[in-house]
Amino acid sequence: MRNPQDVLIKPIISERSMDLLEQNKYSFYVNPAANKIEIKNAVEELFNVKVTDVNTMNVKGKLKRVGKYVGRTARRKKAIVTLKQGDKIEIFENM
Repeated sequence: MRNPQDVLIKPIISERSMDLLEQNKYSFYVNPAANKIEIKNAVEELFNVKVTDVNTMNVKGKLKRVGKYVGRTARRKKAIVTLKQGDKIEIFENM
């Protein structure tokens, strides 16, 4: 079992993630090795809320080029967490 601070890397602040707040869904970048159960337990422990659903997706790194050199950005894992009706995460409310 991983430490909750090691599972959640940072919240995703984007236009799409702000639209999801109306549906009580919150987006996070998470540890690529974390599974849905660990993500659920980490969010519940860190923010004192009840999680009803966790959706995850792996995001491939984009191909980037600088001159003749080609490389990729880092791959990431995103999680969209649905909370019980009435629960909120305070860090997202001031956005």
